[in-house]
Amino acid sequence: MKREILTTNDGSTTIHLPDWDESYHSKHGAIQEAYHVFIKSGLSLFKEKSISILEIGFGTGLNAFITYLEAKKYNQTIDYVGVEAYPVLSNEALQMNYVSELNATEETEVFAKMHQSSWEEKHSISSNFSLTKRKQFFQDISDENAFDLIYFDAFGFRVQPELWSLEIFQKMHKALKINGVLVTYACRGSIKRAMLECRFKVEKLPGAPGKREMLRATKF
Repeated sequence: MKREILTTNDGSTTIHLPDWDESYHSKHGAIQEAYHVFIKSGLSLFKEKSISILEIGFGTGLNAFITYLEAKKYNQTIDYVGVEAYPVLSNEALQMNYVSELNATEETEVFAKMHQSSWEEKHSISSNFSLTKRKQFFQDISDENAFDLIYFDAFGFRVQPELWSLEIFQKMHKALKINGVLVTYACRGSIKRAMLECRFKVEKLPGAPGKREMLRATKF
């Protein structure tokens, strides 16, 4: 499938798939979407706690890198697991301009390490941040009571509705610990209903720029 690197409205880059007319991040701003959905609405609930995070759709590594920067700022210990069925090539990911746009040039080697490290193994990125990348279809996830927080960042419902099904959210519910939280940029009625059927407590929150609402689900 053809892939293009595009610059989003906040100056940060993303990968665009013209055959699907789908991008890895919001065209309104890759970095600002990541901060709004996954940091402000998710990670900020666990400040200064040692937590485990599951990312559904590791992609370009933007969410992992921003989470690393936040963990460093708050001296937070994070065990991060990123699941991706079709990994982005490291040389392609390293063309993203996240390091410069985040004013984090001193962390250039960290961003590179995230992409150049081997899959299926846990790597110590820093003294308080570990990363495991799993090449896996989301349907094959079988973790139970393992994560405090899930970043659900799959491609949109329009192009991959099967990733937003009751079956997938049942797996997410099992993977979370009690009081664990799932955050996603999406806010479609069928997605909310699937979450509710899995016995999540579901909240609608203001969306990232360019999107009216998003969802946050809590396992209780």
